[in-house]
Amino acid sequence: MTVATPLNLVHSELLDVVPFVEQFSQERLPLNRESLEQLRMPDPIFSRPPLENVPHEKRMVAVGKGHPDVAIYIVNAKPGTSRPAILHMHGGGFVMGSAESSVMGLQELCVKLDCVAVSVEYRLAPETTYAGSVEDNYAALKWLHSNAESIGVDPAKIAVMGESAGGGHAALLAIVARDRGEVPICYQCLIYPMLDDRTGTSRSMPPHVGTLVWTPEQNHFGWESFLGTQPGKAQIPTGSIPARVDDLKGLPPAFIGVGTLDLFHDEDVDYAQRLNACGINAELIVVPGAFHGFDAVSLLQKTKLGDWFETTKLNALRRGFGLPAE
Repeated sequence: MTVATPLNLVHSELLDVVPFVEQFSQERLPLNRESLEQLRMPDPIFSRPPLENVPHEKRMVAVGKGHPDVAIYIVNAKPGTSRPAILHMHGGGFVMGSAESSVMGLQELCVKLDCVAVSVEYRLAPETTYAGSVEDNYAALKWLHSNAESIGVDPAKIAVMGESAGGGHAALLAIVARDRGEVPICYQCLIYPMLDDRTGTSRSMPPHVGTLVWTPEQNHFGWESFLGTQPGKAQIPTGSIPARVDDLKGLPPAFIGVGTLDLFHDEDVDYAQRLNACGINAELIVVPGAFHGFDAVSLLQKTKLGDWFETTKLNALRRGFGLPAE
């Protein structure tokens, strides 16, 4: 069922782009197993070729017995230096998206922060559940830490970052790294992260939330694909859902940013509060009238809101790396 977008609640700077977002959503195929192959095709509207003046390369990393190697994209490596690094996981509801399509955005970010980034081409659901993609991301983290010197990285300054499902992957990876105790993570930057399978499944949301870009129906499919079972149940696969991990102690400091109209608003706010409650500094930014992926509309229409959010994110990462904010 299509729910009308509550324009009176949308941030004034985002109003002009709402008709495009609505049309794009209406013309797009419904998200299901039959449509996945087509939906995974690169979208010319949002596809941006890599910059020529910032180095990047693709490598294959061994994941471990029973798993195929995983591709990673290394951005802005400078051997002989010792700079911070970001391990990045792309969005796409656990079922779409690619690390390759994230290269240009990471190039721009790396120039601004004078850092290195590694993006992981983790296996997508439903072909692979969380049990496979977690190992892909962890293998990339171990590779980054072990090869830090060769690409100009300070191994004590590795952060994880992701948007949407990538933010969920980043949060889950921080938990896995804490539990395994092999690789230190200094910070987690979670951009409207997908953290809780109960959202829109066993837990209903207000009707004005999740009407743009990512809906409860899409969320149900994403989590079902990722978990390999129905989402929202009392019993869940161990180590699969960040929001349902009881003990968050010992995790790295975090930045979490989300809009009030985003389907993930409540779960993101709750996660930040839980981190702070157990003594972990979590910076929470809630953007009034912003929907899921609102910052990406800067590709269509530049907004002061998008610029402000980008600056806020960059300064959070600087603080996470022990650098002064700008």
